[in-house]
Amino acid sequence: MRTSLFDFDLPPDRIALRPALPRDAARLLVVRPGQATELDDRRIADLPDLLQPGDCLVVNDSKVIAARLSGRRIGRGTTEPEIEATLHKRLDGSRWRAFILGAKKVQVGDTLRFGTEGRVCFLGELDAQVLQKDEGGEVTLSFSFHGPVLDQAIAERGAMPLPPYIASRRAPDEQDRADYQTVFAHDEGSVAAPTAGLHFTPDLTERLMRRGINIRKVTLHVGAGTFLPVKTDDTSGHKMHAEWGTVSAEVADTLNGIRAEGGRIVAAGSTALRLLESAAGADGTLKAFAGETAIFITPGYKFCAVDLMLTNFHLPRSTLFMLVAAFSGLECMKRAYAHAIKAGYRFYSYGDACLLYPERRCPTLSPSA
Repeated sequence: MRTSLFDFDLPPDRIALRPALPRDAARLLVVRPGQATELDDRRIADLPDLLQPGDCLVVNDSKVIAARLSGRRIGRGTTEPEIEATLHKRLDGSRWRAFILGAKKVQVGDTLRFGTEGRVCFLGELDAQVLQKDEGGEVTLSFSFHGPVLDQAIAERGAMPLPPYIASRRAPDEQDRADYQTVFAHDEGSVAAPTAGLHFTPDLTERLMRRGINIRKVTLHVGAGTFLPVKTDDTSGHKMHAEWGTVSAEVADTLNGIRAEGGRIVAAGSTALRLLESAAGADGTLKAFAGETAIFITPGYKFCAVDLMLTNFHLPRSTLFMLVAAFSGLECMKRAYAHAIKAGYRFYSYGDACLLYPERRCPTLSPSA
């Protein structure tokens, strides 16, 4: 499909720079394609009333690391140019894949030095050698520390990797260390937050469970590739970065049982949805999954694992807007986004959300689903 089909005019002031407080005070646009009331303005706090007893909300419990490191290149020439690295994929105990801002200043064999203060590194320094450099500013870094010591050094020196559309307008700060983390965060590994989960509070999750709505956790470590725009003229030319995820056998069996009893599977975010679709067979049955997924969902994709989707508002021409267009229909989502922009909804990671109903259902599902 032509990438231009997913373009729309988004005023810059619609991109939220801070989250709503409290988190569940964010606005929620309910989108029911083809129904008489297609768009319904609500609040995240209304979610227990919008879902049904027996439904299951699936959340991503990946934890964001402080993956943005600022430093300089050392040991070559008379100058030490500034370098910014965003870690996005751990290879082993000491090696990471990273995107480099200022990549033209870096060559294979260079040493990058991050930070001048710290508690675990000798003389307060964290060094990394550039082992490999690819097109587009992506490199492989080998750090001078390994395992938990390296993790602590990164945590001390790193900043939360806010999306470019936020970071270009303000610097990350200490408040982001709390704001850019969901209440479900457990397994470290993401360099971008599963942002639909940012709307939940302990009170909201308790009210959901009292309502009879199940909550189950899966893990997908979100990579920095989620920020990359689609630069090709046709979606078929775009390559997704692979991300590692896991769905336990227990969770898969539970979700299959919930569906068999007429409950709906509600994916909290595109990451949970993409992982569940990767773990599902053609008939919608889920199996245990552990590995990488690079699934790229565009209109025409037949969803079989998810019945509803909770997600934030996304940017023009992004893979995320393509995904929601596939789920609820491109024309419907264009109407929904036009309404949201006019009504003052806040977009992107710290913004508001929408609860999406599907444009079509997988034919293998029961009518009650």
